[in-house]
Amino acid sequence: MDTALWVVGRATGVVSLGLITLAVLLGIMTRSGRPLPTLPRFSVLLVHRNVSLVATLFILVHVVSLLFDSFAKLRPVDLLVPFIGNYKPIWQGLGTVAFDLLIAVVLTSLLRHRVGVGAFRIVHWVTYAMWPIAVAHGIGNGTDGRSPWFLTIAIASILLVAAASIWRLTPFFVESSQRRETLQP
Repeated sequence: MDTALWVVGRATGVVSLGLITLAVLLGIMTRSGRPLPTLPRFSVLLVHRNVSLVATLFILVHVVSLLFDSFAKLRPVDLLVPFIGNYKPIWQGLGTVAFDLLIAVVLTSLLRHRVGVGAFRIVHWVTYAMWPIAVAHGIGNGTDGRSPWFLTIAIASILLVAAASIWRLTPFFVESSQRRETLQP
């Protein structure tokens, strides 16, 4: 059973990295207000929400499977309190920090109408911190964290998110529909 939990923990960790990267990229695209080549603008938001939900589910399976894995030696307190774990406490703690930030983003997403759009957006900015923390956790704590195939995935993810983040900071990134209309020929 431990081997199965370990395999599930590893696999869901890698899939989570891919999904959370895609969610961040789609989130940036959503804020731009631009369509993707095959999707209208409103669909980008729906795909972002669904990918984020699936990513969250994979992260939950990742965490829960490792909670029951005797090798990982996670305790329930390790899921919420960072840097106190038995196995690689710094790297595991980064995973805990990312998980805690994810909980904040999910809760404000679920309570968006109660907390208001401003609070929702502020907390959503946390993903710009959560994502690199999660990547560092995967590289430092993951069984395959330093293997060539995983590093290729991690580096590709880093380059994609870095490029999207840089684009987000340029004048070519348009957030308001009025500004988009003034820029169109």
